[in-house]
Amino acid sequence: MPALPLDQLQITHKDPKTGKPRTSPALHPEQKADRYFVLYKPPPKDNIPALVEEYLERATFVANDLDWLLALPHDKFWCQVIFDETLQKCLDSYLHYVPRKFDEWVAPTPEVADIQKHLHRSVFLTFLRMSTHKESKDHYISPSAFGEILYNNFLFDIPKILDLCVLFGKGNSPLLQKMIGNIFTQQPSYYNDLDETMPTILQVFSNILQHCGLQGDATSATPQKLEEKGRLTLGDMPLLELKDVILYLCDTCTTLWAFLDIFPLACQTFQKHDFCSRIASFYEVAIPELESTVKKRRLEDSKLLSDLWQRLSHSKKKLLEVFHIILNHICLLPILESSCDSVQGFIEEFLQIFSSLLQEKRFLRDYDALFPVAEDVSLLQQASSVLDETRTAYILQAVESAWEGVDRRKATDAKDTLVADDPNRALNGVPVTAQMPSHPENLEEAEGMGATAAPGPAVCGVELDSLISQVKDLLPDLGEGFILACLEHYCYNPEQVINNILEDRLAPALNQLDRSLDRQVKPDPTPLLASRHNVFQNDEFDVFSRDSVDLNRIHKGRRKEENTRTLVNDKREVAAQRRRYEQYSVVVEEVGGSSGGGRLSWASAGPLQPMLALSQVPLEPGEYGGDDYEDEYDDTYDGNQIGANDADSDDELVSRRPFTIPQILRTKVPGEGQEKEDDGEEEEAEDDAPKPDHFVQDPAVLREKAEARRMAFLARKGYRHDSSTAVAGGPRGHGQSRETTQERRKKEANKATRANHNRRTMADRKRSKGMIPS
Repeated sequence: MPALPLDQLQITHKDPKTGKPRTSPALHPEQKADRYFVLYKPPPKDNIPALVEEYLERATFVANDLDWLLALPHDKFWCQVIFDETLQKCLDSYLHYVPRKFDEWVAPTPEVADIQKHLHRSVFLTFLRMSTHKESKDHYISPSAFGEILYNNFLFDIPKILDLCVLFGKGNSPLLQKMIGNIFTQQPSYYNDLDETMPTILQVFSNILQHCGLQGDATSATPQKLEEKGRLTLGDMPLLELKDVILYLCDTCTTLWAFLDIFPLACQTFQKHDFCSRIASFYEVAIPELESTVKKRRLEDSKLLSDLWQRLSHSKKKLLEVFHIILNHICLLPILESSCDSVQGFIEEFLQIFSSLLQEKRFLRDYDALFPVAEDVSLLQQASSVLDETRTAYILQAVESAWEGVDRRKATDAKDTLVADDPNRALNGVPVTAQMPSHPENLEEAEGMGATAAPGPAVCGVELDSLISQVKDLLPDLGEGFILACLEHYCYNPEQVINNILEDRLAPALNQLDRSLDRQVKPDPTPLLASRHNVFQNDEFDVFSRDSVDLNRIHKGRRKEENTRTLVNDKREVAAQRRRYEQYSVVVEEVGGSSGGGRLSWASAGPLQPMLALSQVPLEPGEYGGDDYEDEYDDTYDGNQIGANDADSDDELVSRRPFTIPQILRTKVPGEGQEKEDDGEEEEAEDDAPKPDHFVQDPAVLREKAEARRMAFLARKGYRHDSSTAVAGGPRGHGQSRETTQERRKKEANKATRANHNRRTMADRKRSKGMIPS
């Protein structure tokens, strides 16, 4: 038999008054245990031992009570949750007073940190069990009854859900999404509560504007009463009150972002109240004024102002992300998930939202730096072919106009750096001053960039001279050194330097300087040795690039012993080559038998001189094997032992045959080869044939033959030999050769046949015809 849900289950127990058994529902006040849950109090801001001990005792009670509650069975747990008011007050006190990550909190002691971590986990598990209607198949509550229990007993409400998101969202996002999703699913009435809560949320932003004296004319039409004090402006507001305003804004923005990030289904309810337009209008009015106030009051408390600037920048970023989450879930995601026929309504809503924000220049610029509008418009163009190009172009043009006067590249790069980092890195124990400018005065340069403000690169050279002259043109009595110090202090912003000097609002460090201070020329940071470049760099005598130098090669002036005779007498190179050429002075010719143990060789007086004498060079045993056959041995010059078997003397057997010139080295002699008898006609024909000569002929002979061939070739082509050399002849007084005389006569006779050498003939011709008077 299946188990009944807890809301329908009946249990039988003995009546304590009558002693008779009776039946009652499982969820009944009598089933509640008598236990008092103490209220939670935050840890002390100062680690005073007495306060720390008190906190540890109270937190231990709360943690033990919650552990006892979590250990109860299913029916006892729900009876305690529903009917124990002290438990609800305890949980409410924890959500109300526990420090957020962005709150000011002195580093606690290890004992405080441990008990706080234990308590944090127990509270989350308690709420997680309270939001689960089915723990197992035997222990569950029917969904309809579960929703009524949550709603009627105020176990959850919108403020509690917002606090749960901001406290437990980081690190527990999946569980928290299921938890809040189940609450809204089982009890849709929470959507109505959220809708009724939206005016209160919007009133928070209106209260901030009103407290800062920035309320619009439409909401401040009611006249001010005479007994009321004048409304303070941000400039007149006390610093601690300004701190409360910024902390309140930071808490509100972070809580809204955490809720929408965990439960994006609430975006539709937010947009019903035109939330996007409202936060954009608030951003445009409040954020620049708050930034300006923090920068103007920079001299009051440097550390506090740095903290306030960081929290204000964090609030700006969360407002932009809230806008993006709403826009993404009500317009962009439905466009991606829907078909082409049903996207027109979402596209129209996207265009309508941005059309209502075109006058919010500052908001559009900061939003476009984090989430480029052009990318969203490109998505719309891909999703619909009937997109109104005029409206989209108008929106993009408005976004571009919002960037006028601002360096878009620097702002976008800084925003990308911020997005890449952990959004809560400044709020998770990291000192806020580590991410802020070192001086509060420098916050002005970061206007329009929020938490991403960072000093620009150092200016030098002609650009720095131009900035100094820009200030000096207006304030000629100031020295260039003083102007340079002011520019460096204010990140090379000449307008700010001029403004602060005229208003006498310079930093204390600059006020102590002499205003007529001259500019000091800074030495070149590049060392001379690292910047030099010449032809002798890194050579063997470069003492800057090597530690040791050969001093023997260094001398002063010209060496006295260096002359032609000394160079000729220097035989060191010859001695170095002597051993190589000595190897050619001994040539092994014959190897004797085992009894001789020696060899005959040609010995020469020098390595390149002809072999003249015969000597015997003894061989060491085993140096040369005469009986071994050497396949690569050259036997061209071996002599044949002819007549070994004849009746000759023994001396003839060992005598050496006369030295003969090798055939390849012989010169061709006519008639050679006729000593022997002709054996046949074929051999005679071979002897009469010219033998090839493998050596180079005389170059002079070759040149004469080449010149003869060239002249023969030119003669065949009809080319006449240039006889200008023969015409010139020899020197005067030495007589001329016959050839010179003939050439001169030919030239004299034929010089009129070419060029302009027939002038006399033509002149005679004209005169004979009467053309020229004689």
